[in-house]
Amino acid sequence: MHLPVLRAEALRFLEPSRGGCFVDCTVGLGGHAAAILESSSTATVLGIDRDRRALELAGERLVDFGDRVQLMAGRFDGLEDNLAEQGISKVSGVLADLGVSSMQLEVAERGFSFMNDGPLDMRMGAGEVTARDVVNQYREDELVKIFSEYGEERHSRRVARAIDRARLEKPIETTGELRQVIERAKPNVGRQRIHPATKVFQALRIEVNQELEQLRSLLDQSVRMLERDGRLVVISYHSLEDRMVKHTLRDLATGEIEPVTGRPRAETRVIEVLTRKPVRPTPEEVAANPRSRSARLRAARRL
Repeated sequence: MHLPVLRAEALRFLEPSRGGCFVDCTVGLGGHAAAILESSSTATVLGIDRDRRALELAGERLVDFGDRVQLMAGRFDGLEDNLAEQGISKVSGVLADLGVSSMQLEVAERGFSFMNDGPLDMRMGAGEVTARDVVNQYREDELVKIFSEYGEERHSRRVARAIDRARLEKPIETTGELRQVIERAKPNVGRQRIHPATKVFQALRIEVNQELEQLRSLLDQSVRMLERDGRLVVISYHSLEDRMVKHTLRDLATGEIEPVTGRPRAETRVIEVLTRKPVRPTPEEVAANPRSRSARLRAARRL
């Protein structure tokens, strides 16, 4: 059974009891969508996901809610177009859970995890670029930049150099092959708190799916699509995403700066931030669902 991360906390900030249309931009297997629909008989959900297999499974899970739920294939950075296609101009809430689903991680053929040997893919949808393309075709300096910026990998140059040497002999085809290259490249493997391949795999996934660029666009569009008192809830899983959400919400809550006085103009504020600090899962939730341990939830209200 799929366990939606921070379920109770997401509902608390979304307040589905207000009714109206709520958009689950990353509907996945439908856990959060089901929670919204169960908590309010006046709420409807539009679920969006670029993973068509996830949409099939979400449809099976949500079938009992009938016409209160609608699912569509799409990327969340196309939120405005997706809503326009459904004839929706404003919504009561937007939810984005940015984590990789258990289904994606556990299916070796998807290539997301170094724990399961499979082809280097990592595409969440039907994108053209795969992790194999990045690993075998990007220049060494490009790999250094990706691993450093997207993975915050301290040994990015060492890993990129090892990849460059390995692919000269033969292309790196699988997650297992890449994992071995990384393990050989990084020192003191046994002493690290996380597996030495973790940050590199994260960086590759972000690059393949253009996750940060899409998140930036999603935040801008979400605020425009929210009705007055509408709620935005974003659940992120690494510091790059959380930092972007934090700074974007802070700027929108501050408003424009008066050039003469240097003070914010209160009338230009767009949102109110509802979470002074990110909301984290309880120890009980982490024990029940270890993949929730790095989750951070931030929320805002449209003014």
